[in-house]
Amino acid sequence: MVRQKIKTSPLLPVYADNQGFRRTSNTVALELNYQFPFLYDLYDLAVYSKKSASAMPLLRRDSLGTGQLLRLVLLHTAWEVGSGQVRYSLPEESKHGTFVGRLAQDLGLEVSQLVPRMFRMVSKGRGDYFEVNLQSGVLFVNSPVDREEVCGQGPLCAIDLEVIVDKPLRIFHVEVEIQDINDNAPVFPVTELNLFISESTLLGSRFPLEGAFDTDIGTNSLLTYKLSSNEYFTLDVQVRNDHNNLAELVLKKALDREETPEHRLLFTATDRGKPELTGTVQLVITVLDANDNAPVFNQSVYEVTVLENTANGTLVIKLNATDLDEGTNKNISYAFGNFVPPIVRAAFNLNSDTGEIRVKGDLDYDHVQLYEIRVEAQDKGHQPMTGQCSVLLHVLDVNDNAPELAVTSLFLPVPEDAPPGTVVALITVSDRDSGDNGKVTCSIPPDLPFQLVSTFKNYHSLVLAEAVDRERVSEYKILVTARDEGAPSLSASSSILVPIADVNDNAPAFPQPVYTVFVKENNRPGAHLLSVSASDPDVRENAFVSYSVVERSVGEQQPVSSYISVHSESGHIYGLQPFDYEELQVLQFQVSARDAGFPSLCGNVTVQLFVLDENDNAPAVSPPGSGRGSPGPELVPLSAGAGHVVGKIRAVDADSGYNAWLRYEVQEAGAAGPFRVGVYSGEISTTRALEEADGPSQRLVILVKDHGEPALSATATVSLSLVESPQAVKWDSRQRVGSERPLVDMNVSLTIAICSLSGLFVLVIVAYVGLSCHPGPEVMCGPGKATVVCSSEVGSWSYSQRQSRNLCVWEGTAKNDLMVFSPNFPQSSENGEAGKGQILTPNVSGQT
Repeated sequence: MVRQKIKTSPLLPVYADNQGFRRTSNTVALELNYQFPFLYDLYDLAVYSKKSASAMPLLRRDSLGTGQLLRLVLLHTAWEVGSGQVRYSLPEESKHGTFVGRLAQDLGLEVSQLVPRMFRMVSKGRGDYFEVNLQSGVLFVNSPVDREEVCGQGPLCAIDLEVIVDKPLRIFHVEVEIQDINDNAPVFPVTELNLFISESTLLGSRFPLEGAFDTDIGTNSLLTYKLSSNEYFTLDVQVRNDHNNLAELVLKKALDREETPEHRLLFTATDRGKPELTGTVQLVITVLDANDNAPVFNQSVYEVTVLENTANGTLVIKLNATDLDEGTNKNISYAFGNFVPPIVRAAFNLNSDTGEIRVKGDLDYDHVQLYEIRVEAQDKGHQPMTGQCSVLLHVLDVNDNAPELAVTSLFLPVPEDAPPGTVVALITVSDRDSGDNGKVTCSIPPDLPFQLVSTFKNYHSLVLAEAVDRERVSEYKILVTARDEGAPSLSASSSILVPIADVNDNAPAFPQPVYTVFVKENNRPGAHLLSVSASDPDVRENAFVSYSVVERSVGEQQPVSSYISVHSESGHIYGLQPFDYEELQVLQFQVSARDAGFPSLCGNVTVQLFVLDENDNAPAVSPPGSGRGSPGPELVPLSAGAGHVVGKIRAVDADSGYNAWLRYEVQEAGAAGPFRVGVYSGEISTTRALEEADGPSQRLVILVKDHGEPALSATATVSLSLVESPQAVKWDSRQRVGSERPLVDMNVSLTIAICSLSGLFVLVIVAYVGLSCHPGPEVMCGPGKATVVCSSEVGSWSYSQRQSRNLCVWEGTAKNDLMVFSPNFPQSSENGEAGKGQILTPNVSGQT
């Protein structure tokens, strides 16, 4: 009978059997007697107290009766005690589909979660006798269970089930007890037994009968014997300590062979099961003539022990029987009884002459622990007589079975971010030996991030003991060893390969923090500038890196993506438009490398792009006469001597360095006459004293060109008029000397230049003085370009601050500008060349 608790009330449980009948507490007394006898006694006491209510004045009539109250308390106690573990009982041979129990409900699991949580049930080595309906959570019989086949004659037969659910992982252990039913009738080894009894046998002589065997257990295997009615024999049954009855045939009336030479009796064995089952054997008794004494053993039962690994031919015991007769009637031969099973004959050999029993086959404690051997001693008289004894041979266990190890479930691969305690595998061990020989311990090698945890009996879980890192170790080969406690100890091992699954825990990384590249201006759109590369130690999509530019504004809110683009897969950086050095000297931006993991991780690197100047701007000459404030020819007094400054050519170049360093010369040297132009100052002065022969006017074409490769140039035409009166000359440097000098505001800024002197870089800070002039009649001002030049025979220009300034020239102005020559830059192609260094560059205010 299967009992399953159905909770209808906290204090009033209702039981349901496997036929579906419901019984309340009023009909559960027999159930208490079945499961909890001590509670049943208390129940009787409660009933008795109810009948004697007058003896309990403290209870009110309108309250619960004493019997009802105690009954409810006792039933509630039985309910709580019975819910301590999940255990079912089931009669053997139950048909397919028989209800066993509401397994999901008893385990506290929601039926709707059985499939999502991957509900599964494992039965260790006993076959698939049970199944679970995943729609209802009911445990039912899959195939009939034969208790005798599964557990033999053991007193307790239970099938252990292991229930596993995921999310989270939980393991439940369920025990189904198989109850014996009386499904096996007693069986005699033969259907007909021949007995030979001499007619001279004395009254009261006993003849042991081989009993029947019932494969059931308990009361179902207890046998009673009876003999068919007759006048010569009676049956005497003795109960031994092992609860097996010993039946003996007792002669109660003298035999007369001449009257009745043969007797046929029916020997019946009946078990105590419900219903009772019987087995019979036909006794055929042949009456023999004159052999008065049968052989007799010195004891009726012999008990010996033997190790299961005893070698063949080893002597187990030597039996001895005696016969009081003389002659041939005294000679004895030994033989196994008629009912000795074949397993005994296969394991032992009996010498018919000496009575020695020796080992013949292999003994295995795991299969048979006890042999009961019936031996007969028969004399050699004309009418042979037989004596019998029993040999109880106990087989002792030796450690001859190595442990058996099996991995029943694997939860692989293990994510590298799995927390400690994560179950990796379920391991079962067993040993067919007994005692210490059957005790097994499991172990794994040390220094591994795993450990074995014993969960139930011989069940172990391989769990994660500490965090793992796939980038350090991608997989583990774990050798699980099971070793028994026998002497010598035996062991078995099994290897488990545990791969570690990648998790996106590493961001892409660049090999250097900064990339530097030099690119000439006017580069071709779409030209490749440089390549960046990042690596990610993860695998698969977690290591797939894509590149992008980190957007920001450049200059007047122009996005950096309008200047460059980054190929998402290769990391190649391309210029989208030509760079103009005059507008942008340094472009600094960041490139991001992002993997394809979830969530994705990224790393950034800084790219510094320096634009190199190209000679793409020709010198620009100010209009003639702008220095005087009005157009017209320059007036030169005829009295001017050699070196007299008559004017100045003003020109600027939007380029930088050598490309902005200007040189002045008369285009046609033969047409210069008494005038010359300063090579670098652009001042036009006389080379000698003027004469009337020089004519009333001169026209000079001045060529202005830079030092770029190739050089670019521009021309300016200057008209000079020679006059007699000095007062007519409005531009005279000497007139600026005196007390009426105009107020001059000085605007000082700093310019940083790097000069290369003899291969060494020198940082030069030059103070630039910008003059804001208030023009007067004696001062000429004009727009110009502040150019800082580092002048050296071995040095060259590195960088100059370019800003438009008002240039004021008066008589005391120096004849030479301050000049900076650029140091040799590393050669860079049109597409640019990357480096790892950083170069300090000034901004538009001249600061670094």
